[in-house]
Parts: sequence; C-alpha cells; structure tokens
Amino acid sequence: MIGILGGTFDPVHFGHLRPALDIQQALGLEEVRLVPCNNPPHRPQPLASGEQRVAMLNAAVSQHPVFRIDTRELDREGPSYMLDTLKSFREEMPAAGLCLLLGMDSFISLPAWHCWRELIEYCHMVVMTRPGTAMPDQGELADFISQYRVLDAEQLETRASGMVWFHPVTLLDISGTRVRKLLATGMDAGFLVPQGVLDIMTREGLYAAGNNYE
Repeated sequence: MIGILGGTFDPVHFGHLRPALDIQQALGLEEVRLVPCNNPPHRPQPLASGEQRVAMLNAAVSQHPVFRIDTRELDREGPSYMLDTLKSFREEMPAAGLCLLLGMDSFISLPAWHCWRELIEYCHMVVMTRPGTAMPDQGELADFISQYRVLDAEQLETRASGMVWFHPVTLLDISGTRVRKLLATGMDAGFLVPQGVLDIMTREGLYAAGNNYE
C-alpha cells in the first residue's frame, strides 16, 4: 500500500512527518508520497515558492527513503483538488492500495472539499487521531463514517480503496503558522522543523521579518 499526504508544507515540520511515519509503520506502507499543494482551494496561497517547498521537503526526508516527494500538484495548473490528484495516482497504479492520510481537523472539514464523497472511490482514508478523539456523531460525515469505517487495519489490504480507518498517532502541537511567526519576529524555530529545513529558511531568508505571515 502507498500513503499519500498532501499539504502546503509551508514549511514542512515535525507535526507533518512524525504522524505520517507512525502510519507508515502501523500499516507497513511501501512508501509515503508527500504531495505539496500548488493552488489550495480553501486556504491562502503558500508564501514559499514550489521550488523552495520541494527543497525543504527533500532536506527533511533525505535520510528516510520511505518518504518520496511527489510534485504532480505543482506541475498541474488550476486548483489543487485532491480528487484530481487521486485520479492521477489511480491511473498510474490501478491495483495499488492507496491510503490518503488525513489529520482529524482535515477529515472533519471534508464536506467543504471538492466532490468529497467521490474521494473514497479512489483511496482508503486513514485518519490520524489523538487517543480518545471524539468522532462526529451526527450529520453527513457521521453517516459517511458508519458506511465506510473499518476497525481492523488488515481489512485495508483486501481492497484498493473504499474504507476509512482511524488510528492514534504522535500528534505534535506544531503549525506552519507558528514557525513562520517565530522567524518573522527573529526567534529560533529549532526543534520544530528538521535542521536541514531550518538551514534553507535561514539561508534564503524565508518568512523573514517585515512580512505578514498570519
């Protein structure tokens, strides 16, 4: 099975990487594709360029070959809809088990995504949770969970798509916004991002003071 983790990665930080590694190890994923977004439909445009974000991702995971950088969204024009991304993965890997990795906050926001109900046709959804996380108990997302949720991870291997699995992971209270604010105020963002990422941000003056990084 292949994991897919999308995001702006503006910048990539340990809050992205450690939970993804937890899932990779829990499911024995062959690899995790990190897919930087080009034109996010529901959030501001990334501040770092696509090239800079790819460089930071490469610096972050260079010692972890299970992670691979996938630039298909950067190479594609228009809004970076996850449905289009999953369709392109499925065209390349018709029989592979594809696992879309989602934080609980992203999962809860699914009804705002483009054609969100169609996503499950192309992948499994693996939702990364904190222990004791409360699940939606009413509404369309609750109905979606009741229809597609499985409790045994081994079931994911029986089909290439169509299931939702929840798993607690190491969730670190780190955000790109916090990293950017620290750098904008001249403070040290060490221990929030891999050292190679910090080196790139420092060298290129990314998120430097004098800009609005809210």
